[in-house]
Amino acid sequence: MMMGKNASSEGYFILLGFSHWPHLEVILFVLILMFYLTTLIGNLFIIVLSCLDARLHTPMYFFLSNLSFLDLCYTTSSIPQLLVNLWGPEKTISYAGCMIQLYFVLALGTTECVLLVVMSYDRYAAVCRPLHYTVLMNPRFCHLLAVASWISGFITSALHSSFTFWVPLCGHHQVDHFFCEVPAVLRLSCVDTRANELTLLIMSSIFVLIPLILILSSYVAIALAVFRMQSSVKLQRVFGTCGSHLMVVSLFFIPIMCIYLQPPSGSSQDQGKFIALFYTVVTPSLNPLIYTLRNKDVRGAVRRLVGWEWDL
Repeated sequence: MMMGKNASSEGYFILLGFSHWPHLEVILFVLILMFYLTTLIGNLFIIVLSCLDARLHTPMYFFLSNLSFLDLCYTTSSIPQLLVNLWGPEKTISYAGCMIQLYFVLALGTTECVLLVVMSYDRYAAVCRPLHYTVLMNPRFCHLLAVASWISGFITSALHSSFTFWVPLCGHHQVDHFFCEVPAVLRLSCVDTRANELTLLIMSSIFVLIPLILILSSYVAIALAVFRMQSSVKLQRVFGTCGSHLMVVSLFFIPIMCIYLQPPSGSSQDQGKFIALFYTVVTPSLNPLIYTLRNKDVRGAVRRLVGWEWDL
């Protein structure tokens, strides 16, 4: 049935990454390392700041801390492997390592889609239902929403990644990508993968399009409520917090849609690599900057932290 050897029998994959452009590898290594360090420092800083400053012990910053921790895990699931591959000639990853990487990248990406919906609902409740906000977003409910986001991502990934690796991977075992992603792995199959591609499209529609529609619906309601406000201070506060969240949503969802809302066979592999670089490297590093620079509460917490004015 299969003329070549299955990749699992070989025990490893070769991640081609950016080997087609060897002159770019050193430049990419430096840039990606800088972005990765920025991601680690920025997101860890937000997590620590949210824990230390009592004024940030609110649902919004609870979910922001979850997003920061999620971004730390998301980048760490693929970027260290990419840096190793860019630095030296060795570009292999074990079969088990590839399965684990695919699982966590998919799980964490799906979790982020759901978590961004939860964060938009929090903003909707704060702006459109201010009198009921403390009741709607009580601590127990916030924890349930966060747990549901993480569980939905990891369960969905378990089902989809298993379905992906059930496909016979024969012949060469060179993954034309810098990490094990579903579309790239499916290209190695020697059998018809239309069922997998359809499953990927359906799952992407559920966890990308539906969350995006819910987020946009929340912000339509928020926009209508904002236009009815008379206070310029309230307007600035709403635009500051909601604008940051919308920017994060745009930076994450637009490149994800470019990759996952089309069949793997119909996408440009080289273009896909650079788009994937954006949502795995650039976006997680920008999130802390967006929330820090555009958010008055975070800036105030930073000043209190630097000035040793902790409100514990």
